[in-house]
Amino acid sequence: MTSAIGTTLTAVALMILSIGAAGATSFDHSHGRWNGLLQAHVSYIEDGIASTVDYDGFAKDEKALDRYLGSLSAVSLQTLDGWPKEQRLAFLINAYNAFTVKLILNHYPGLESIRDIGNIFQSPWSRSFFTLLGKERSLDELEHEMIREWFNEPRIHMAVNCASVGCPALAASAYTGDSLDAQLDKAVERFLSDSTRNRYLSVTNRYEVSSIFDWYGDDWNRDSSYPGGVRAFLNEHIGLMAQAKVPDKATLNKAEIKFLDYDWALNTQEYSRE
Repeated sequence: MTSAIGTTLTAVALMILSIGAAGATSFDHSHGRWNGLLQAHVSYIEDGIASTVDYDGFAKDEKALDRYLGSLSAVSLQTLDGWPKEQRLAFLINAYNAFTVKLILNHYPGLESIRDIGNIFQSPWSRSFFTLLGKERSLDELEHEMIREWFNEPRIHMAVNCASVGCPALAASAYTGDSLDAQLDKAVERFLSDSTRNRYLSVTNRYEVSSIFDWYGDDWNRDSSYPGGVRAFLNEHIGLMAQAKVPDKATLNKAEIKFLDYDWALNTQEYSRE
């Protein structure tokens, strides 16, 4: 009798493990649905350093977007925790970008800026309008309490997109765990190569960079391999930003850092860059 009970319990335990394993492997880590939507409705401009979004096209494909968002919402925290770090971060970056597109579509057309969705009592980012990891969430929760809290990775600020012209480009392909490091490096390259958003002026020895580096400057720290902060990050990538000869490190360490005004216009195909 004892042996039979033990055998039954073992079988049940194996069944539970197999169900958990199936749940962990059933998610499409290529993010194929999202990738297809991005390729169809996101276009690179200015030799690939920025992008525009065809929200009319996304609106026509909203059912496909909803199916992808549903697949994200179906993932439990337990399942997510079982994935490698790169897959978890790619999942959350894609979730942020896809749910941002959904937020825009919820108020489209007639929208000139994502900030038009908010009011004096609630910003668009603090609105809870989607389910992720078993709870109703806002974009603020996803970015600040998950992505930034769980990962010491400042490059994410070049990957998450706030549907605005001032943002780093929304990539025209999904982030994946297998390619994440190279994709994040490419996102940094795109953004810092955009002289309308980030530049170094040798005449005045001054960086003029996106306000992103002001708002989230604390993310460049010792834990993220930048004990020298934002300046160390900018110095490391000076080759992408300098419009003349790259100065020596001593000169760069004395450079002024000015944060530029942010352009909150919706990143639509109709927008004309200055």
